[in-house]
Amino acid sequence: MNRKLFLYTAGGFLFTSLAGSALHFAYEYSGYNPFVGMFAPVSESVWEHMKLVFFPSLLFLLPGWPFFRKAFPAYITAFLTGILTGTLAIPIAYYTYSGILGASFLSLDILSFLLCVLLDYYLSFQLCLLPQGKSIPPVLVVFLTVALMTGFFFFTFQPPDTGIFSLPATS
Repeated sequence: MNRKLFLYTAGGFLFTSLAGSALHFAYEYSGYNPFVGMFAPVSESVWEHMKLVFFPSLLFLLPGWPFFRKAFPAYITAFLTGILTGTLAIPIAYYTYSGILGASFLSLDILSFLLCVLLDYYLSFQLCLLPQGKSIPPVLVVFLTVALMTGFFFFTFQPPDTGIFSLPATS
């Protein structure tokens, strides 16, 4: 069963990498549809780019639940923890590398995105393997996931004029 879970998480990495890349352009290609904008970046802010990991990963965890819930009781908690970690790693990676280099670069943005997706699925896989009761409390993980999703929906069209919500300086 671990092999099936490994293959599923590897598929998740590929799915999220491709879907997140496509999602980057979805808002523009939709004719700036506000509904699409709730799930796809509406600007080049770091906050909006966090959606590239969050929503494809969230979508990918759902079909696996019926297949893995019995063998891996922490499946939902593990995957939500991976999603939260990979999503929150986006601003950490961006501000770390751009702070060190003094500028942002498209190639490093893409590489950071892929590393954050890898972190998401690596952590999801590892946490699924933990015995029941050894993971993060499910209520906390679900609360944080819903809070972040609510933040994405709310701040998409009403972003504060500060930090992570602002457009990054271009090099």
